[in-house]
Amino acid sequence: MMTAGGSHSLTRRSALAALASTAFLARAPVSQAAPTPQPGASRFGYDDVVRQARVLGERPFDPGGLTIPAELSKLTYDGYREIRFRREKALWQESGSDFRLLPFHLGFLHDKPVQLHVVRDGNAIPIPFTTGLFEYGKVPVPKQLSPSLGFAGFAVTTTLNDPKVQDEVISFLGASYFRLIGRGHRYGLSARSLAIDVGGKQPEEFPFFRALWLEEPKADSLDLVIYALLDSPSVAGAFRYVVSPGRETTMTVTATILPRVEIPRLGIAPLTSMFLAGEGDLGHRTDFRPEVHDSDGLLMQAGSGEWIWRPIRNPKNLRISSFGDRDPRGFGLMQRDREYGHYQDLEAQYHARPGYWVEPIGEWGEGRVDLIEIPTNNEAFDNIVACWTPAQPLETGKTSEFSYRITALSTTNELHPMGQVRNSFSGWDSREADAEGTGKQRFIIDFGDGDLAYFLSDPKRVEIVASTTAGVITNTIIAANPATKGFRVILDATLPVGQTADLRAYLKSRNRTLSETWTQSWSVSSPAVRDAPDHVVTRE
Repeated sequence: MMTAGGSHSLTRRSALAALASTAFLARAPVSQAAPTPQPGASRFGYDDVVRQARVLGERPFDPGGLTIPAELSKLTYDGYREIRFRREKALWQESGSDFRLLPFHLGFLHDKPVQLHVVRDGNAIPIPFTTGLFEYGKVPVPKQLSPSLGFAGFAVTTTLNDPKVQDEVISFLGASYFRLIGRGHRYGLSARSLAIDVGGKQPEEFPFFRALWLEEPKADSLDLVIYALLDSPSVAGAFRYVVSPGRETTMTVTATILPRVEIPRLGIAPLTSMFLAGEGDLGHRTDFRPEVHDSDGLLMQAGSGEWIWRPIRNPKNLRISSFGDRDPRGFGLMQRDREYGHYQDLEAQYHARPGYWVEPIGEWGEGRVDLIEIPTNNEAFDNIVACWTPAQPLETGKTSEFSYRITALSTTNELHPMGQVRNSFSGWDSREADAEGTGKQRFIIDFGDGDLAYFLSDPKRVEIVASTTAGVITNTIIAANPATKGFRVILDATLPVGQTADLRAYLKSRNRTLSETWTQSWSVSSPAVRDAPDHVVTRE
């Protein structure tokens, strides 16, 4: 995996994207360098990419016929890892800026070329491919490759952690995936530009980049501007990304989307992560490590202002949770647990993985935040997706625009001042119904931070507000928890066989809300059907 300050290699999410995508990418025409613009002449920018997307979207999808040389497509995983960009040849070294551009080589699963361009003085100049940019290790150097071959994507480095050291801050690799990190982070979860039919009945469709443009930074540039032309059988699109590196690296995204067909499940600002095991998930542990995950929860601020926390799980079967809302204020997949001792992984360093917080810019209207949890027994596969799904499909043949900001976070403490969920456990052994057809379950939630420590000397002033959409909450317990500087909440619930319930709980004192809202769904099966699919769709 890519690491700050380390060399690039095949990543988990890029391998998944390449394996899952069935559309073969046709090579986009290579742009020719334009002459130096005259005074008043137009300069290449986002409007040009939008025009290309409109032209692309108004005609049928063309899967094309370009294939990369067999010697590249037949590379093994280990062979592809031998190919490394020569960092001394990174672009923009002479510009005086702190940014460096490092393209990725095509090969192995990355057999869909994207044309890279640098926008210099208003001109979009294609970057020609040459083997001299790369070290091939034990792999024979390919012969007679065209300069117009293209690349698999790129990484950009900057002085992220040390003014004298170049570390990766962002990478684009695989379909429409990208990843960004802040200071002290290790690459973990991924973002995508668009998701189609994720968690739906049809096979997921993976839009991909045909071309990418990067504005050449000036010596005093603090931001990096990237444009992208996206395509797939169902949609064409133009994207603009403005990356601002720092302690919490941010990216402002503008997306212009042109559907060719009606898309019932279109995911805006999709995030992709991995969750194998967390606290209490003894059944999913395969070695000595107590926890294995890139993210441990979905955080959401509803349009009403309510803050909601949903712990992520590795379910037995596909589980989809939908949080209906209007004009959400934000959502994201978070790695809230930052304690190394909870992971004990010197190589992966899961405690240093960032969370991604998405803040819509403007009104997004009616829709829902979807959380898709897919069962897995291998940490190599991303099995968690979160995205915004509009209530109504976008109009076919017409452009729609969405804008939002993604921030790579180390902590959620600065997002809101209330108490937060620190741990949550469930008594999974009780999910099976008894002879009377009723299941019982105990839920334990640790709230901490915020102003909760103030109430530890008088816990009776804090009360639980708990509810369920089905079944009955039979008992609630609250106890001071000095370890989290907050409180432990215990909920006992019962539920008839075959039903699904959504539980919610938060803390308050009199009329003052003290914490975010914890929410969790659970269902009960009879002994005869305990291995049946557990596909659950909740509306919250």
